[in-house]
Amino acid sequence: MACVTRSTPRIARKTKMALLEVKNLKVDFDTNDGVVHAVKDLSYTLEKGRTLAIVGESGSGKTQGAFAILGLLPKNGRASGSIMFDGKEIINLPTREMNQYRARRIGIIFQDPMTSLNPYLRISRQMTEVLELHKGMSHGAAVAESVRFLDAVRIPDAKNRVHMYPHEFSGGMRQRVMIAMSLLCGPELLIADEPTTALDVTVQAEIIDLWSTCRRISAPRSSLLPMTWGSSPAPVKKRWSCMTGG
Repeated sequence: MACVTRSTPRIARKTKMALLEVKNLKVDFDTNDGVVHAVKDLSYTLEKGRTLAIVGESGSGKTQGAFAILGLLPKNGRASGSIMFDGKEIINLPTREMNQYRARRIGIIFQDPMTSLNPYLRISRQMTEVLELHKGMSHGAAVAESVRFLDAVRIPDAKNRVHMYPHEFSGGMRQRVMIAMSLLCGPELLIADEPTTALDVTVQAEIIDLWSTCRRISAPRSSLLPMTWGSSPAPVKKRWSCMTGG
């Protein structure tokens, strides 16, 4: 894993407390052809309220590194090393404990919203479930809050469209829904796994701008971990690391 971090010059100031510390992370997969080393000795630190963009080509291990943070690796995958979140080791936590972090404290925007959203459930159910589980809202209050977030990401006629299924939305609209869902609980860390890859070029800039705007409204002090293969690690270019070959 080759990693280069670049930052814009700034006046020296008191170091912020790290929200996320990844040290010597390795992600391996057992396959019929042997062990595949997807991530090899990855280390980085992300301070509270800051942004670190991970830039790398497809297959470099960006997504698997993100999945390791949230404990979303498939059964044949295993992670080793250290992932400290707000001073607590979270690597390989049991599902029950990890669920206390997912959505509530760590949000994620997946690369392909069509495969990430459940095609059998209405958007309203997928959003209200998050609010009912993590914020203890009643169903009625959760629906109202879901509509408010869909309005924020500029979904037309959100009050009615919240009850539609994912296939009834365009690719760009589905990604807007994913952005809204990732911000529902105001997470401290927001991971964006190539959030515009599946979109037309003309829609990408609009989605990135929308994401930044909504984040300032719902989670202004959150840390951002965007991942991209492009030359411009949007939405913030101040600090980035390059990842290649794991």
